[in-house]
Amino acid sequence: MQPDALHALDFSRHARWLRRVTGVEHDFAVCDAGGLAVWTARADSDIAAWIGVRCAAGFNWHSDGDGLQRLDADGDTLLYMAIHGKTGLLGYLAVRVETLAEAPIAWDALAETFEDIGAGIADEVAAKRELDNMALELSERYEELHLVYAIDKQVQQLEPGADLFQKLLQSWAEHMDADVAAFVKPGENLCVHATNLSAPIHNLDLVLVEMRGDLYRFTHSARAPIVINDVADPRRAYIFTDLPFKLLCCPVIHDRSVVAILVLANHLAKPDFSNSDRKLGELLANQLSGLSRMYGMLAETRQFNDQMANALIEAVEAKDPYTRGHSERVHYITMQIGEALNLGPRDTDDLFWGSLLHDVGKIGIPDAVLCKPGRLTADEFTFIKVHPERSYEILRHIDRLKGAVPGARHHQEKYDGTGYPHGLKGNDIPLHARIIAVADTYDSITSSRAYRAGRSHEVAMAEIARVAGSQLDPAIIKVFEAVCAQEPEWIARFNIAREPALSAVGAAA
Repeated sequence: MQPDALHALDFSRHARWLRRVTGVEHDFAVCDAGGLAVWTARADSDIAAWIGVRCAAGFNWHSDGDGLQRLDADGDTLLYMAIHGKTGLLGYLAVRVETLAEAPIAWDALAETFEDIGAGIADEVAAKRELDNMALELSERYEELHLVYAIDKQVQQLEPGADLFQKLLQSWAEHMDADVAAFVKPGENLCVHATNLSAPIHNLDLVLVEMRGDLYRFTHSARAPIVINDVADPRRAYIFTDLPFKLLCCPVIHDRSVVAILVLANHLAKPDFSNSDRKLGELLANQLSGLSRMYGMLAETRQFNDQMANALIEAVEAKDPYTRGHSERVHYITMQIGEALNLGPRDTDDLFWGSLLHDVGKIGIPDAVLCKPGRLTADEFTFIKVHPERSYEILRHIDRLKGAVPGARHHQEKYDGTGYPHGLKGNDIPLHARIIAVADTYDSITSSRAYRAGRSHEVAMAEIARVAGSQLDPAIIKVFEAVCAQEPEWIARFNIAREPALSAVGAAA
């Protein structure tokens, strides 16, 4: 029973009904279940105080049956009747009249009217409670829908991966006003967390270790949400031992198996986790179950793509051991330039695959031509010029790589239009191809061949500057020069020779 069930009601219409039926302007009051008046019909009446005095003196609203009851005190009589609702006693209806030795017939009409009014008030209380419950339910559903909308919006905007989980957890921690939100998947050694701290947590690493350990194992066995609010909860003996936090943990289930857990942790000073919080936790766990499956499938696809790309590169480089590592080096340098250009996610992905597979067409070049140590004849060079088109023919059948094909196909075009395979000129050459061309030229100069040793970084940069505007895009060259000016670690890692510093040369002289 709600203690304030009667306080929010308007009793004036019940007073009007009482007056109309009995024909008397009664000194009428409505009292709560504790006997205190919550409403009086007459502004000039002291009935509320009069009842308060009686209650203080020990009056306990004794009822002999369900009918009209009587209390005589100090020359006045209090006639009252209990109001009963579905959940028990709601309160009392009361009128104060002059004390009479005999009950007049009019009191019978008063009793009948009280019964009608009491039934009406009980119905109003029941209806209000139903409306309050509906409002609460709608509020909870709104929270769920708001969270689902936020999840859906973030999923559409983010690339799949651990970062996606971290962003979602951050949103959930803020939405639920939780100190820590964590997604734990021990099978993949994944533990992603976000914080929204109301107070510092100096042992957060230990908290995360406990989540990966006993909490995960317990939830895996229970296969149901776990809520631990009470400090004296007996489960604290083996879950989060000696750690002062409230916990909400929901299993993430896939194919009827618990594959991960979703955890909220709060300092003990914060409010308890509620049933509504548990429902929201289950909802997000279901969402993350689907995202986790998608992430796993994408991870498998990426692994397959990597393995396939490596197999193709291995097939190319097995034909010419002197160019081993060329594709990886060109790929790495290309991605450094792409990063400096601040390319978007899709362009970056296409550049990734285009640069990695730019020479895959060399699979179709005869070994006698590809591995020839000396100068190529015109016909042999014609064979070499075929390889970008062969790259296109190999890659064009893979839908996932359609955006990567232009970079691989046109990386041998020249900025002045004298390149191959199509003689494209200037910005008609795809951007990715112009980027790959700079990285490819640099590696061709700095790496060793059967007929010569690799030349220095400085020689390569001078040669690249010389062919700016004829062979290579000057704008891309400027970006590459800016990258190299930072002395990137890959210069040493790729064992690229360096010219002695001018100062060192002068000192030696």
